[in-house]
Amino acid sequence: MSTYVIGDLQGCFEELQKLLTTVQFREDRDALWLCGDIVNRGPESLKCLSYLYSIRENCKIVLGNHDLHLLGIIEGSRSPTESDTLEEVLESSDLIILAEWMKTLPFHHIEKVKSDGMEIEFIMTHAGVPPSWTKQDLLERSEELSKYLSNANSENFLNNIFGNYPNLPNECKSDIERLRLNINYITRMRYFDEDGSLDLKFKGRTIDAPINLKPWFEYESKILNEETHLLFGHWAALEGFTGKNNISALDTGCAWGNKLTALRLEDKTIFSCDKLN
Repeated sequence: MSTYVIGDLQGCFEELQKLLTTVQFREDRDALWLCGDIVNRGPESLKCLSYLYSIRENCKIVLGNHDLHLLGIIEGSRSPTESDTLEEVLESSDLIILAEWMKTLPFHHIEKVKSDGMEIEFIMTHAGVPPSWTKQDLLERSEELSKYLSNANSENFLNNIFGNYPNLPNECKSDIERLRLNINYITRMRYFDEDGSLDLKFKGRTIDAPINLKPWFEYESKILNEETHLLFGHWAALEGFTGKNNISALDTGCAWGNKLTALRLEDKTIFSCDKLN
């Protein structure tokens, strides 16, 4: 058995199938993890969702910001943008089934896997884990978000969860603002400003960042130790590089014409497939 972790699909179904063929993935033997952003920007979001739904018992998926955007459109709290490629999903006869399934997906996955002879606890979220968070913080805050998303009042949650403010915990004046900040940490985070505030404006390469901004993974992390390893997607501009042995960036920009990447946890081997179309 092997465990493969794949970065942002964003509707790149052909590349997913080629990558799974390359690694000789078998649904009855291997495990598949995905770092979120299953949909949008690429051409075949519906095929991605339908395939993953069909193997849902044998894959672990965390939600990303594009997945939440799709749910927001379905619930009427978001409007499609010109760059969205979600029409096929929104017109599908399976829309309700897929949307209800997506609402049950978590914001984190934690599992121990024997890797290079050691038992390592792998922690997967879409955008990373804020350096100030402990494992208990992640569990409590991620599970709280999942509770609101999966309950009968998810429409109200989705109506209020999108936005760029607040950027610091002490700026939160209500529960919904606290939830919005936590969801932005887990699904949209890239940089922090010098005052510790979450910056959601600059999305580029670290070498191009303003001097006052620093990537979240450059700070000392409370969740990391020699027996833990963070897995995240979201940030294509990193091109898979963090400079950290125990923090892996897996979004390599397939939807933007680059490649789709998988990491085999048991030996840390990296596989990739170039954009096909």
